[in-house]
Amino acid sequence: MEETADRGARIAELERLIGLHQDLYYNSRPELSDADFDALWDELVSLAPESPVLTRIGADGTDGFAKARHVLPMGSQAKAADPEEFLAWCAKVKLSEYIVEHKLDGASLELQYEKGRLLRAVTRGDGLIGDDITQNARRMSGVPATLPSAWSGAVRGEVVMSRAAHRDWFPDKANCRNAANGLMKRKDGVGVERLDVICYDAAPGGLYDTGSGSLFAITPEPPFDDELSKLAWLRAAGFTVAEAERFVEPYEVVDYRARVMDGRAALAYDIDGLVVKARVVDIDDMKRDRPERQIAFKFPLEEATTTLVSIEWSESGATYTPVAIIEPVRLAGTTVKRASLANTNTLRGMGLMLGSRVVVVKRGEIIPKIEGLVGNPPDSRPIDIPTVCTCGAALVDDGTRLYCPNAGCPKKALHRLEKWLATLDVMEFGTTILRRLFDSGRVRTIADLYSLGAEELAGYERMGEASAAKIVQNLRTRAEPGLAEFVAGFDIEGIGLLTVEKAAARGFDTLETLRAARPEELAAIDGFGDIMAATLSEGLKTLGPEMDAVLASGIVAIKPPLAGGGPLSGLSFCFTGELNTMKRSRAQALVKSLGGAVRNAVASGLSYLVTNDPASGTGKSKKAASLGVTVIDETAFLALVSSAGDTSSAR
Repeated sequence: MEETADRGARIAELERLIGLHQDLYYNSRPELSDADFDALWDELVSLAPESPVLTRIGADGTDGFAKARHVLPMGSQAKAADPEEFLAWCAKVKLSEYIVEHKLDGASLELQYEKGRLLRAVTRGDGLIGDDITQNARRMSGVPATLPSAWSGAVRGEVVMSRAAHRDWFPDKANCRNAANGLMKRKDGVGVERLDVICYDAAPGGLYDTGSGSLFAITPEPPFDDELSKLAWLRAAGFTVAEAERFVEPYEVVDYRARVMDGRAALAYDIDGLVVKARVVDIDDMKRDRPERQIAFKFPLEEATTTLVSIEWSESGATYTPVAIIEPVRLAGTTVKRASLANTNTLRGMGLMLGSRVVVVKRGEIIPKIEGLVGNPPDSRPIDIPTVCTCGAALVDDGTRLYCPNAGCPKKALHRLEKWLATLDVMEFGTTILRRLFDSGRVRTIADLYSLGAEELAGYERMGEASAAKIVQNLRTRAEPGLAEFVAGFDIEGIGLLTVEKAAARGFDTLETLRAARPEELAAIDGFGDIMAATLSEGLKTLGPEMDAVLASGIVAIKPPLAGGGPLSGLSFCFTGELNTMKRSRAQALVKSLGGAVRNAVASGLSYLVTNDPASGTGKSKKAASLGVTVIDETAFLALVSSAGDTSSAR
């Protein structure tokens, strides 16, 4: 109940904030950056994808202008923030061709024509009704008063200010967009001649006022049959049109985006992304609040162009992941030398080679990532992709993953040991000593770890009695994991803590019930599906003997599920910053094991924000202060869970 109330409160807060900042944006008083607004929007999408706010358009103020209805609703666009989201959209819509246009950073406008004459110009408004600013639009560049033919319908465009006009005439304005938004709705029309309208869409027909108060409908055949001929028709009719390209493969669009990002500083107008749409004109799709066959492919907040020098293949267990070594470049205040590449599909799809000029971004200002190919110089060289594992088995390359299929591959066994120690947050057990124990054959399974003694460990070079004793002590201190920690620690492909917690919440809350669950029962769990269910079921079966051996050691025991909710039931915790005595994942697991709830964001109803820097000016700390959420440090948190643990034991 408490979790549901928290969720509802956060959804309501997000809806309020989005409505507020949409209003400020459309009335030229933005207080948030696009990135900050997108973060609010994305959080609401994840919590409440059916929220009406996600299909409602911010309304611009009246400023004394008459109201007018659009010929077609001006809805909002779905958006992709990165190549992964864009490629997921491509997989869903399955287009044979992609028409890609520059996404101009201005204010939307609909130009309505009746029998070839400009009838009115209507701002976006609430998506259905906007302000009639015809008197100003007639003085803007790119708005023909008459058309070569007696066509009736609506033309959509973006009111923009060129960078040159901003520099020469309005340097006091924060940016081109703010300047354009303010000028286009001036009652006196001063300065509107410095604005341009760049058009990208047109639709025939609509309802028009005859002047006598009555309306009549016009539904002529369109003078174009696809998006490219539509742009050609607009250009021939006297409109300035958005730049557009045609592509067949999704990765061609990804690379084109990278080239545009690399060269956008030289463009005459500000753009903040690309609009990607189907080639076929679909009027019904245009009428939707959020068209399904087009998407805004946004640019990252900051990017840089550099050269791909080499590829390192990071080996994690049986999986080989490409890591790009790039010429050092400054990005988000740091020097970046390495960047992530997801898989071989990414390498091939982007057409990357050694020597390629690439665009690099930082996701959340943490992980550098290659976003696309700018170009391949003449001296570029092919990238060699590994084909054989160090165990001798031929690697399997399915595009999304390059991996060793050998169940007995030593790297899998070593990675499982590393995963177990990391999941249970066993301190002091470094990779060097683990590798020595593994290579010597002394420790090959998780059960082997619990047969180690301090005296034996002390005999290893540079170990020492104190260090050996601490390792053994930490192993035994962390010897009562919850079910989720126990199963996740065995490194079943794609099965983490959250996955097992979902299964436990559906009644599979012991190792016995989880093992006995049929794949179809697991598949019915929210967020599972057939593939994950089969993976978990098969993994539990394959690793069953190893799991039994660990439990048979007499040292490790799975903590039973708590009856009655646990001593922290009804309390919720959010963590920010680094902890000193344990990893954040361990602290979160500890809260859950005692019946508490973990939150990823600060919201009304949160019990505690845990941070070792309560006076910091982070967003979470500021929000906690504004909501009256109790802020505690790690020492206070440990005292709280220790007390709760004692209460739990007493039961």
